[in-house]
Amino acid sequence: MAGDAKKLQPIIVKRVKKGGHGHHGGAWKIAYADFVTAMMAFFLLMWLLGSTSEGDKKGIADYFQAPLKISLLGGGSGAGDASHVVKGGGEDLSRSAGQVKRGDVEARRKTVNLQALKAEQTRAERARLEQLKQQVEQRIRGNARLAGMSSQIRLDMTHDGLRIQIVDEQNRPMFASGSAVVQPYMRELLREIGAVLAEVPNRLTLEGHTDAAPFAGGDGGYSNWELSADRANASRRELHAGSLPDDRVLRVQGLAASLPLQPQEPLAAANRRISIIVMNREAEDRVLSSAVVEPEPQAPAEAAGTGRLPLLPR
Repeated sequence: MAGDAKKLQPIIVKRVKKGGHGHHGGAWKIAYADFVTAMMAFFLLMWLLGSTSEGDKKGIADYFQAPLKISLLGGGSGAGDASHVVKGGGEDLSRSAGQVKRGDVEARRKTVNLQALKAEQTRAERARLEQLKQQVEQRIRGNARLAGMSSQIRLDMTHDGLRIQIVDEQNRPMFASGSAVVQPYMRELLREIGAVLAEVPNRLTLEGHTDAAPFAGGDGGYSNWELSADRANASRRELHAGSLPDDRVLRVQGLAASLPLQPQEPLAAANRRISIIVMNREAEDRVLSSAVVEPEPQAPAEAAGTGRLPLLPR
């Protein structure tokens, strides 16, 4: 029996594991990847800060201090609205002058295009005025009666446009002495010029000039100022009679002896002249802008100190 009990007793085997560590999975790989990504971001940030100008850095700082204010104002230097993918960056990070915003680039391009267009228009306008000068000369040469007056006609280009000057000669005055009555040959010349000028769209300025001889009426009466203005206006009427539309004349003025053609000889006959200026666009715009009248301030609802409404003019 004892031998049978010994046979039936179970045998227990103990196995001891030697060394080794527990299984940790792939968590360490994720931690390592995060570390490498953070280092790359750090070095990228250092590179950007080293390549950005001081102005851009200040703009970035301003943006983060008041982002809503900067955004409502349309952005600013370093506000992130530049034409570069990096917020607050510029077109070229190697630049030292700060960012160039997309709006600035477009504005600069428009300015360059406008300047080129204006230069092209100026060249075309000058070419048209040069052609007009030749037409006036040909019209005078083609008329036997006017050809004898060629010495009294002077054409030149000025910064305001084509200037046509008709000057006096001792034996061939343009007007009767001391008056604005146009001589017959002068009338024919002005009408021929008016017919030529009617073919171009440019506006005109007419100027009357006299010599320095004082008018018989004296300073207190009818003087060289009135005489020069009357002669310029009489010339305007003759240009109109030659088919020049009256609305093409922008200004008529009398300058008396203030701008002599021959300053060294104030009494010379050539100082008595009529100047017709075919204005270019720049000169026309300058005259029109100087004629703009600022609106007067409106009267208050009540007259000061009276408590009553001001009287309106009738």
